[in-house]
Amino acid sequence: MGTGKRGLLTAAVTVVCAVTVLAAPGTAFAAERPTPGGSATPGASAAPGASAAPGATPGASPSPAPPPNKDLEKVRARLDRLYHDAAVATDAYNAAEEKTEKQSARIEVLTQKITEGQEKLERLKDQAGASARAQYRTGGLPPTAQFLLSDDPQRFIDGAGTVLNGQRATNKLIGEMTRTQRDLRDYADDAAAQWRKLEVNRKAKAAAKKRVKRQISEAERLEDRLEKKEKERLAQLEAQAAHKAQTKWLDTGVLDDVKGKASEQGRKAVEFATAQLGKPYVWGAEGPDSYDCSGLTSQAWADAGRPIPRTSQEQWKQLRHVDVEDMRPGDLVIYFPDASHVAMYAGDGQIIHAPRPGRTVTVAGAGTMPILGVVRPDA
Repeated sequence: MGTGKRGLLTAAVTVVCAVTVLAAPGTAFAAERPTPGGSATPGASAAPGASAAPGATPGASPSPAPPPNKDLEKVRARLDRLYHDAAVATDAYNAAEEKTEKQSARIEVLTQKITEGQEKLERLKDQAGASARAQYRTGGLPPTAQFLLSDDPQRFIDGAGTVLNGQRATNKLIGEMTRTQRDLRDYADDAAAQWRKLEVNRKAKAAAKKRVKRQISEAERLEDRLEKKEKERLAQLEAQAAHKAQTKWLDTGVLDDVKGKASEQGRKAVEFATAQLGKPYVWGAEGPDSYDCSGLTSQAWADAGRPIPRTSQEQWKQLRHVDVEDMRPGDLVIYFPDASHVAMYAGDGQIIHAPRPGRTVTVAGAGTMPILGVVRPDA
């Protein structure tokens, strides 16, 4: 990436991160700033037992001190677990949804084949009926018997070919009817199996949906119990943890040898993902107004002309793995040991991703979460 583009990306990262942090619930980075006179800005916490500042309203209660960092760290760890579990359940929901769609499409195809097979079988039965009626009109004697009883030599000669052709036609008719009946049984068995799988995946989808909602609701209740200053401090702790993780990752020198340039499709995928910045995370969503993590990456690559699996776990399983040192813009970075999160590498150590409920599609450091590996859709 050239110097100009790198500067633009850095500026975009700064602006997007600032907007995202300030706009997202519970992630405001409003730090207390001293006034020119040295006193805290209005609304700053006073220590327990401290006297009111000159000019303060008589009888006004001082703001409660925020809880110790260690308590908020526990809250942050708990929120991370809840949202991680919600991400795992979201992946299960998306997988069940994808399987349900495929099975429904398969059942539709089988239904059409069964209908066509039944129509074909009816036509074959009509042909067999016509043959039976023709035999009846000749006195009930089959063509072979009529041929053998003929006294006319010419008729005998002509009849030989007729009988042979008739036998062939009859055998063909019987064969077609047998194959059609067998196909109908196979289609029916396949459709029944697909219906059973469909029901299993519908139940899995419903169970995953329930788990997602439960985890997110618990996380939201936990955040709602926090005071404004606690939320602000929690956001600061999150930012500090992310910065520490990114710095540690960069200090390994992992980017020193990363010089890969985006492919044409990779560039298109990054452009698509960039255009989604600021759109909300919604679990199970794949655009155009909202996304979950794998919904964003799968749609970005579909827009680039390369369809990929819907879920982060299947993206990890099915796409070609590449070394982190070899990654290039457009590659997908898979996170956590269970491959429950995915982001798109944008270059210069940055990713574009849909983080979690309550957040928006944003730019972040690629090393802010534990990396499982990197995959390349257009390998």
